Amino acid sequence: MPTSFSDPIWQKPQAASAFQSLVAAGERVDVLIVGGGILGLSTALHAARLGMSVQVLDAGEIGQGASGLNGGQVIPGLKYDPEWLLHHFGPERGEALVNFAASTANAVFELIEDEKLAVSFVRNGWIQAAHTETALKAAANRDRQWRARGADVRLLNETEIAAMTGAQGYLGGWLDRRAGVIDPLAYTSELARVAAVAGVKIAERQKVVQLGRNAGLWRISTESGAELQAKAVLLATNAYTGGLLPGLAETIVPLHSFQIATAPLSSNLAATILPEGQAVSDSRRILVYYRKSADGRLVLGGRGRMALPTSPADWAHLERALLRLYPALSDVAIEKRWFGRVAMTPDHLPHIHEPEQGLLAVVGCQGRGVGLMTALGERLAGYLGTGDARQLPFPVSPIRPIPFHAFRQVGVAATIAWYRMLDAFER
Repeated sequence: MPTSFSDPIWQKPQAASAFQSLVAAGERVDVLIVGGGILGLSTALHAARLGMSVQVLDAGEIGQGASGLNGGQVIPGLKYDPEWLLHHFGPERGEALVNFAASTANAVFELIEDEKLAVSFVRNGWIQAAHTETALKAAANRDRQWRARGADVRLLNETEIAAMTGAQGYLGGWLDRRAGVIDPLAYTSELARVAAVAGVKIAERQKVVQLGRNAGLWRISTESGAELQAKAVLLATNAYTGGLLPGLAETIVPLHSFQIATAPLSSNLAATILPEGQAVSDSRRILVYYRKSADGRLVLGGRGRMALPTSPADWAHLERALLRLYPALSDVAIEKRWFGRVAMTPDHLPHIHEPEQGLLAVVGCQGRGVGLMTALGERLAGYLGTGDARQLPFPVSPIRPIPFHAFRQVGVAATIAWYRMLDAFER
C-alpha cells in the first residue's frame, strides 16, 4: 500500500534505536514473547524485573502496529460497569476484576513517571459524550456505580460539556478524571528502551513461523532461520495474529481504526476546542474519539472500511464527523491520515488462553488497549514467575473459534454501514 495513504502524526523519537538482540544459538530463555507491542513489552519489562530472562520477537518494527498507531487515549475500566462484572464473574472474581479495571490508567502514568519515560502526556480526564437521552441515562448509571467506589468521576450537563469540548450536539456526558492522553508511539518506543535496559533481548523483523514443544521446552523458528528455546511463550499479537496457534485468529474479528489530524489549531480555536486537554469518545453506535496532540492538532478517529485504504477519500467519513462537531474547522486542513488494526472479541472482553502449559495467548483490547495491556503485562509477568492464577484478572478460557468466522467480517461491514445510517438520523 502506498505510504502516502497512511501518514501518522506520531513519529518515533530521534534517539530510538533498532533492536536486533537475539539470544545465542543453543541458549534458552525463561520467556519468549511474540509481539513487541504494549502488552508484549510491558510483560517483558516486568518479567525481567522479576529475574526472568526474556526474548521479544516482532515481525515488523516496534510501534509499527496498533500500539504505536492508536489515538493515545488512556482510559480506565472496561466496556462493562462494576455491577455487570460482579454479576457475570461472581463476587470474588468480579471484585478483583473491578479493582484491576480501575487501576489500568494508573499503571500507564505511574510507569511513565517511575521510569522517567520521554513521553508527552496530559492527565485531565476522558469524557464520554452523550448525544441522546438514552446515552445520558447510561452515563448516569455508570457515574453512580463508579462514584460509589470513590472514583474521581462526575456527570456533565449540556452547558458543561459544551464548554469542555467546544463541540456541538451533546446533551451531556460523563467525565472520568483518572484518564488522560499520551503519544502512543513514543510510549511504545520508550517501553522497548527501558525493557532492553532491564536485560530484555528484543529483535525486530523476526517473524515467528513455527512453534512446538519438545522435552519440556518450547522451540521457536523464525522466517530468517533463527532457532530459539524457551520455558514459556506468550503470544501478544492481538489483531495481527496469524496461524501460529491453530484457531486463535478465528476467535477475533480484526477491524481497522482510521484517524485524521488537522493542522495545528490557531490560538483562538485552541482556546475553545478541548481547552483543558481531555480525551473524548461519543455515544454513537459507530463512535468517534478525539483529543488534541502535544503540538496543538485535533486528532479524531473511528471505524474505517474493512479493506485497506486506497485514497484520502477513505477517510472522508471522519472529516464529515469532524465538521459536524466543529463547523469552525471547515477551513483547517487535514494534514495527516492513518490507520491501524484492532481486534474485537464477541463478548467485548480480553481473552487469556493457555492451551498447553507454558503457552499463553492474549487477544482483545476493545479500544482501551493502552491502559489495559500495560496493566495486564505486569499481571502476566507475575503469573509466568509464580504460576499463581490469582495474578490474572481475567479467567483463563479455552480457544473457541467464532462460528462461520470467514463470513464474520462481511457481517461486521454490513452492521457498521447500518449503524452509521442510524447514527445519521440522530444528528
